[in-house]
Parts: sequence; structure tokens; C-alpha cells
Amino acid sequence: MLLRVIHETAYEYDPPVQHALHVAHLRPLGHGTQWLLEHALHIDPTPDQCTQDVDAHGNARAYFGLPFTHGTLRVRADSVVDTMARPAPAPGLPWEAVREHLAYQRGAPYVEAAQFCFASPYVPLHEDFAHYARACFTPGRPLMEAAAALMSRIHQDFAYAPQATDAGTPALEALRLRRGVCQDFAHVMTGCLRSLGLAARYASGYLLTRPPPGQPRLVGADASHAWVSVWSPGPDGGAWHDLDPTNDRAPGEDYVTLALGRDYADVAPLRGVIHGGGRHVLHVAVTVAPLQEMA
Repeated sequence: MLLRVIHETAYEYDPPVQHALHVAHLRPLGHGTQWLLEHALHIDPTPDQCTQDVDAHGNARAYFGLPFTHGTLRVRADSVVDTMARPAPAPGLPWEAVREHLAYQRGAPYVEAAQFCFASPYVPLHEDFAHYARACFTPGRPLMEAAAALMSRIHQDFAYAPQATDAGTPALEALRLRRGVCQDFAHVMTGCLRSLGLAARYASGYLLTRPPPGQPRLVGADASHAWVSVWSPGPDGGAWHDLDPTNDRAPGEDYVTLALGRDYADVAPLRGVIHGGGRHVLHVAVTVAPLQEMA
């Protein structure tokens, strides 16, 4: 599926910012079921410098500096991607066997996915997560069957409530509230899996939404999305499989992966440090649509 994604961010500062440094994760990934065909990043005012590299998790990122006074900042990422349906995962080994495979053993080969078993800034290891997950992770249950059951349980137990949390809400707080948005649901599921000794990473990106029948697509009315990726052993070093607790489904060709990391802190679309300023107003507009609709 050919999709165009436009992600626009605008800051208004009062008083103006004197200088700033920012990092952006706004270039979609290329992987086995997604190909990046076009990408352009527009920044206003024009930065003094803008460099691009790849972070420790394989994500493209851009650094840019604004060493001068500015009252606004506008960043627009315009991308075209080609996506395809993702193959359904096999049930996998019993989850306890996967946990043992990931655990450190002297003299055993290093398992790269094991780095995603540990705590991260937003997602600690905690017994509360493990306790919540155990209803799904019964003895001997295949990993992906148990993970899908956990996804469904979070979808059923948690209310989608945008005003209940914010971008800085810790995963344990979201678990207690049983409310939040996609970021919270992904953090909770990640914490549950890691607290059982399993490997899970946080995926950020976009989801194609469908307007009501007979209604036009609203430009800028979409949003960033987040879901979870679970590692299962197998041939060629194992594989990562995506699960979306917000929508209780496995992502397909209508999903666009932007970045992968331990949690939101690794993959925030735009963050930075400013000197000066005071109050600011943030506006974000996202549009995801089939390419032929935006040609």
C-alpha cells in the first residue's frame, strides 16, 4: 500500500527563545514489510546546521541548531512509504522457554534482543506488571498466544482517555489508572512483558484511519501512534512481531513504523533544549492517506 504521511509540528514561544538544539525522529524506517520511497524535512526558521545519523536502535534522526532568537518553530516531515501485510507469527515456544533463552548464561551466545528485557526511563521492571500479565501467561502457553491474550486484556481493561495522561506519565501510573492513550497502553504492555523476563520494544509510527462513508478525509486530523514489538526465537536469530493493544490487533499494511526503541524517550518525534522563552503553545497535525488521494 502506497501511503503519504505528513507530520507537522509548530511551537509558538512567548517570549522568544534565544537559541535551541533539537533532535527529530521523523524519517520512517525501512524494513522487511516497509520501504521508504520519499522523505523531506522542512524546518522554519532555517537552522544554522542540520545533521543526520542513525541511533543505537537503527532509527534515522536529525539534529538541528537554532543559535538565534526566534518566536516560532515549524517542522514538517513529508514521507511516502510502500507497505505490505505482515505474516502472522507462529505460536512459538512456551513463554518460559523464551525467558530462559533470553536470560544471561555464562558461555552462551549473546542474544541481541536481550537488551530489551531491562528497565528503561518510562518502563521499570515491577511486580505489579508481572502480576497483571500472569493471567495470560499461564504455564506452558506459547509465547505469541500469551502475548496476544495480554494485548486483548489491556484493550478490554483500559479506557482510551486522552485527558487522563500526558507524554510524561510513567507506565506504572498508567497501569494504576487503567486509562490513557496509545503511548500508555504500549508502555504498560512493554512493562508486563519485560517484568516476566521477555524482550519487548516500543514502536512509534502512524495508522491509516478511514473517514466515515461519504465524508472527506480531514487533513491534519490524524495522530502519531504507538504499539509493541515482541521477540520470539526462531531461525536466523528469531524475529520481532508487532501487537497493538490500543486496537487489539496485529499491525498490517495500514501501519507505518517511524522508530523503534526501549520506550517513548528513545523515539519522541521531536525534542530538544531551549534557552530563553517562557510560555509556549504546541500544535501538531498529522495526515496519513493513500498516495492517490494526495497526489
